[in-house]
Amino acid sequence: MVDQHIKLPEGSIEKQTTTLNLGPTHPATHGVFQNILELDGERIVSARQTVGYIHRAFEKIAERRPLYQITPLTDRLNYCSSPINNMGWHITCEKLLGLSLPKRVDYLRVIIMELARISDHLICNSIVGVDTGAYTGFLYVMQYRELIYEIYEEVCGSRLTTNIGRIGGFERNFTNTAFEKLEKFLKEYPDVLREFENLFTRNRIFMERTMGVGPISADRALNYGFTGPNLRAAGVDYDVRVHTPYSSYEDFDFIIPVGTTGDCYDRYLVRDQEMWQSLHIIEQAYKKVKEFKGTEAEVYHADVPEYYLPDKKDVYTKMEALIWHFKIIMGEIDIPPGEVYSSVEGGNGELGFYLISDGGRTPYRLHFRRPCFVYYQAFEELVKGSMLSDAVIVLSSLNLIAGEMDG
Repeated sequence: MVDQHIKLPEGSIEKQTTTLNLGPTHPATHGVFQNILELDGERIVSARQTVGYIHRAFEKIAERRPLYQITPLTDRLNYCSSPINNMGWHITCEKLLGLSLPKRVDYLRVIIMELARISDHLICNSIVGVDTGAYTGFLYVMQYRELIYEIYEEVCGSRLTTNIGRIGGFERNFTNTAFEKLEKFLKEYPDVLREFENLFTRNRIFMERTMGVGPISADRALNYGFTGPNLRAAGVDYDVRVHTPYSSYEDFDFIIPVGTTGDCYDRYLVRDQEMWQSLHIIEQAYKKVKEFKGTEAEVYHADVPEYYLPDKKDVYTKMEALIWHFKIIMGEIDIPPGEVYSSVEGGNGELGFYLISDGGRTPYRLHFRRPCFVYYQAFEELVKGSMLSDAVIVLSSLNLIAGEMDG
């Protein structure tokens, strides 16, 4: 913390300000990034944000890896909703390869992606509560975040960084246990979400700490490149699932919640309503999955042997399967040349992948559009003139994840 003086016109009283480093090790910064705040008392005069404390250079690493070895890198973007990152990458690969997926695969993907969205919003809104002094909500809903992780675990064996799915579908069919856990979640979570809303939505302290804090207009949000809940809270109904449908989202009925002020309270409300919409989408998708009968009910991937790993029992007993397994794992399959951009509606906003292939075995160039990197540029504008305690709440309501910051 450093004191400094503001130079005022001659004859005026000199004013003293304080420079404060909020981060990179402060627990409230939600990861490893820094804000250099200039304070007049507890009022923020200016802010300068810095990124890159992790700096894994994952885009350059990805340009030296075959397609499948890039999937675990996407886990480390927004790790609160890793499955959406995984499937967004696989959808990009499928677009380059010109693949068409069975409907059942699309519906299973939708179930997992919407569970991930609920998990992401659940974490964000409960942490906003923690940063306003309300810890109960965070503890109360934690068991249902765990139940979502148990569903992931049943599908792919992982929980947080999932590496879930494959190019063309999933690595295995969903088990009965996975569907039983899904049914348990769909049955119990609505009551829990209502209780969560009762703790926060009309809570006078929570409202006073969030209403009017960190607002942004629709025009300014668009100028910065906002997407996702942070843009919708400002009143713009842009949602990739509706405007550029993927994974058969056009088959589902849901609405896009929007706010008006773009402040922390509206961002909370938008995420809260999106959880209800995600539940509605999952129910529709699960109903469609149950309608498949016979051999169709066993379909969990497209017919793409060049990119889909053979069953383990075949790898152990058939030479051809062993050869394909080796070629895929070692990245010895050339991908077609082309240039594609594909995006999905991530937990935080539009997560895009810009892929250029020269026909080799790895991408020639690859860029990840990380929504958090965009939001963080606006942080100074959102907190200038606010109190120091508001800076932490703005960070929380933007749902800034440090994993998306570095390139």
